[in-house]
Amino acid sequence: MGARGRMLAAMAVFGSIGAFVRAIPLPSAEIALWRAVIATVAIGAVLLVRRRPLPLAQIKGELPRLLLSGAAMGSNWILLFAAYRYTSVSVATLSYYFAPSLVVLASALLFRERLTARKGVCFLLATGGMALVIGTQGRGAGANDRLGIALGLGAAVLYAAVILLNKGIRSVSGVDRTLVQFAAAILVLTPYQLLSGGFHLGALDPTGWAALLAVGLVHTGAAYCLYFSALKELPGQTAALLSYLDPLVAVGVSALWLGEAIGPWQLVGGAAVLVCSFLSELGGGGGKAEGEGEGKGEGGAEAH
Repeated sequence: MGARGRMLAAMAVFGSIGAFVRAIPLPSAEIALWRAVIATVAIGAVLLVRRRPLPLAQIKGELPRLLLSGAAMGSNWILLFAAYRYTSVSVATLSYYFAPSLVVLASALLFRERLTARKGVCFLLATGGMALVIGTQGRGAGANDRLGIALGLGAAVLYAAVILLNKGIRSVSGVDRTLVQFAAAILVLTPYQLLSGGFHLGALDPTGWAALLAVGLVHTGAAYCLYFSALKELPGQTAALLSYLDPLVAVGVSALWLGEAIGPWQLVGGAAVLVCSFLSELGGGGGKAEGEGEGKGEGGAEAH
């Protein structure tokens, strides 16, 4: 499979995660924890089989950012998985994909990056699109559509934080970075879950076990390996473009697999968010820079 095929496969897998999370009768934080545990074991096993050691010296130098971004990643998963419980998978995902617009604004405010006219207009239009998603209710969306959207936006804020933190990590990249971030997520999520009710794996039926293993092994371990192997070979803008298959698949899964309806104005608003988020990333150079690809592409990976 070529680099584009691997990227598309990874994004298609990421886009279907909402349906699998719905099939796991566990609290959102516990799903996030076991996802991180299963994926860490799987990716660690792959590195062990390949006899590829971790770059410990580089990791030590970047440890504070890695730990902080891992904590944000785990918290991000909690909010996103909770959003799936309260609103439709499509609306939760569209709310979550407001994050790239937040990154554009934060980069201008925090890092003094120049906010071009195109990026400014895209941010305003994406904000208007998000207002449409929030202000209109989709039929059959979930128990509490507004709460689900709020959780999705909260996850978007954390997703933006992960991207901004990753911008400062230069010496550790790809799977090594992700493995350390997963380990950091485990360190944060384990005490949280212990204090908030303990573990409930014994409550899982065969369907729940299959869904949980799929989320950990397929949607995280395998999909991340596909994603990072493709990212090394693709220009940053190509990776960004292909990553938008993720929310499109999520909308399709929501409608065709789960039978969830989405209102026409929510579709319009969601399309505005996605298109403007993508357009705001164009013009940043198309070289094969892993960091550039990760800015957006890895956000898709960490989202789902």
